Amino acid sequence: MPPSAERNPTPQGAQAAPAAPGPAASGGVQSLERAFGLLERMADAGGEVGLSELSATSGLPLPTIHRLMRTLVSCGYVRQQPNRRYALGPRLIRLGESAARLLGTWARPSLARLVEETGETANMALLDGDEVVYVAQVPSRHSMRMFTEVGRRVLPHSTGVGKALLSHTPDEQVRALLARTGMPAATEKTITTPEAFLDALAQVRESGYATDDNEQEIGVRCIAVSVPDSPTAAAISISGPAGRVTDAATDKFVPLLHEVAADLAQALARSGEGQ
Repeated sequence: MPPSAERNPTPQGAQAAPAAPGPAASGGVQSLERAFGLLERMADAGGEVGLSELSATSGLPLPTIHRLMRTLVSCGYVRQQPNRRYALGPRLIRLGESAARLLGTWARPSLARLVEETGETANMALLDGDEVVYVAQVPSRHSMRMFTEVGRRVLPHSTGVGKALLSHTPDEQVRALLARTGMPAATEKTITTPEAFLDALAQVRESGYATDDNEQEIGVRCIAVSVPDSPTAAAISISGPAGRVTDAATDKFVPLLHEVAADLAQALARSGEGQ
């Protein structure tokens, strides 16, 4: 959790790869399903892949993949690199930013409930490529509170939400992500080795929640849980001064976080059905 303390209140505005695609669902378009599937596999691989990698993970024949990628390149959603590998294209940014804003809007009532019942700042974050991006926040009403700008991007290894987001990702994928991002220390308590981070993820799976204990900023503690069955990897958290977000407070806050996360998952599902 990467907040900074604010003394004067300010108004606040890896999962396993799916099976090879079969026939399109009733009323669907198979080529669209395949194209979006390839984009998701590119994102899972860090945003850049070769055709042979896509063929191995998708089960599609190379000629089909090549045809779909040519179409995505012509539309600006994929670009071909000088090394002939394919990377996610800049046109996806506008779509992602708009979707993230909507997701943040849908999440605010749930975050407001967390603030009402815990007194601490509540956040929602997504895993976007190798980074954590904050898409919604409702601030605490305390004069000493935590503030994280919506849209801020951070590395996952030093944040509670990052641990929650990666807790069910296979170890080899986590290691690959950490190799790409590095593990810079934000404080003396930041986890800076892959082995220690994987141990922390095992603790998250065992306990059902993640913590950032002075790892992003000294004096700040964060408690986070993943949002179950979210259409994209998402987590919610509460954060505050370590003197308030104590072990005793954690015991009370964790069940509430899980309850709110489950309610939010249902709200997101309803929003998807309405599209």
